[in-house]
Amino acid sequence: MDRTGAGAVPAGPEPARLTSRRRLLAPWQGRARSLAFDALLAVFLTTISAVELAGAHGPLGAVAGVLLTAPAVLLRRRWPLATLAVGLVMLALDTTTYLVFVALHSTAARFGTSWRTWAGAAAVYALFLPRLNYEASHWLFVVLLNTIPVLIPVLTGMWVHQRTRVVGLLGERAETAERERDLLAERAVTAERRRIAREMHDVVAHRVSVIALQSGALTVVGEGQVADAAEVIRRSSTAALSELRDVLRVLREDDAEESAPGLDGIPALIADAPGDVRLARRDEDLPVVGAAAERAAYRVVQEALTNAGKHAPGAPVRVSLVADELGALVVTVGNGEPSSPPTTVPGSGYGLLGMRERVTQAGGHLETGQVENGFVVRAQFPPAPTDG
Repeated sequence: MDRTGAGAVPAGPEPARLTSRRRLLAPWQGRARSLAFDALLAVFLTTISAVELAGAHGPLGAVAGVLLTAPAVLLRRRWPLATLAVGLVMLALDTTTYLVFVALHSTAARFGTSWRTWAGAAAVYALFLPRLNYEASHWLFVVLLNTIPVLIPVLTGMWVHQRTRVVGLLGERAETAERERDLLAERAVTAERRRIAREMHDVVAHRVSVIALQSGALTVVGEGQVADAAEVIRRSSTAALSELRDVLRVLREDDAEESAPGLDGIPALIADAPGDVRLARRDEDLPVVGAAAERAAYRVVQEALTNAGKHAPGAPVRVSLVADELGALVVTVGNGEPSSPPTTVPGSGYGLLGMRERVTQAGGHLETGQVENGFVVRAQFPPAPTDG
């Protein structure tokens, strides 16, 4: 639509592009935040481990604390079990307990309720319990006191694991919905292109074929018939331009109605057709079939007359509009044998296909084929449903 059109210019794909860009950047931003947090955590835990091991084992203990703690913290998301193993070793050496709880949280966040999580929790519990001083009469209190610090990282890790799964499922659903939306949009574009092609074929091909046929007739008819042929050419040219404008209007206006005439336009179509074309029969009380079916019936007659003029020039053509015993509208166009060779007017090859698509979309049924001494096109449209 141009800038002077009646409708507003669409916003375009910019919002969708921005959404896709944010979706692509989101994982990288999340990894950057996680890496920064792990770096700070590694500095904190490494410092504590170095200080505690230096006090217990001297400078070599401090170096060992740095070499063990820093890589274990930085790699805890990728290899949580390795980090847990380092934490258990340091716990067994009677040093800091912070690393083992961080590792236990990472293990639960990675594996959820897997046996690996519970095995790690049991190992931490078994090594952590002897570190507490307690009397036999207070054993229940000590057990509870030892359970809570082990249970907290396990539960928080499981919560992270479940949340990650939910976010992943939501992301997959969003991607699936986006793919389905793109597929529907592609199908809509394809259907619209077919509709435009069918409409252009129906509107322009018939009129231009009439013009070509009449122009060819001017080379063989007598002088007295030239004026009649020229008048047919003039009317067909004017009608082609008018119908082409209607098609362009339909394409410009989203809510515009189809511009093709209905059953009432068929007599004029027959009158403008060259040669021996007649409305052989039309019932007085034709069934009500709806606007889409009427437009399809008009296009069937139009395309059939075009084909008859190209492939059977000079042949008599008879059109009938009747109601069958089931109350359906039956449109029949039949032509006899041609009186001259077929014309050399080029065709698109999509006439019958477009005719069949249009009839099917209107809920009807189309039959075409050779008969004795001619060709017949027959379209049947069911009556429109009535209220109540």
